[in-house]
Amino acid sequence: MAQQDPSDYVIHFEPDNVLFLAWKPGVRIEADNARAAVEAVNEVAAGGRYPLLVKMADTGHLSRAARDVFVEPCAASRIALLGNNPVDRMLADYQLAVQEPPCPTRFFTSQTEAMAWLKDSGGRAAP
Repeated sequence: MAQQDPSDYVIHFEPDNVLFLAWKPGVRIEADNARAAVEAVNEVAAGGRYPLLVKMADTGHLSRAARDVFVEPCAASRIALLGNNPVDRMLADYQLAVQEPPCPTRFFTSQTEAMAWLKDSGGRAAP
């Protein structure tokens, strides 16, 4: 299993069984730390499937190899990508346009809206 680098992200359960993964601002997301984050999600989920909130605000870089890791299925039943600026939206929109996500996935700038969507089992991924 890839080693988790605590300087790159944090992961834990939020109330209502929502997994939360927050990338630290400025981090470069490459294949190694992307794989470590996916494996950490799977480990924390302990065989279950849960909605996943990914805070990606102000990340510094998302490599092609990391994008390839993020399209592999994991313990997430749906994924809300949380950003706060046009660069975050551009990264998310590009990823969603060029590679099919492994589960319903949507970008948000509001954590409240993201959590509501994650908890709504009837929701769908949006463009």
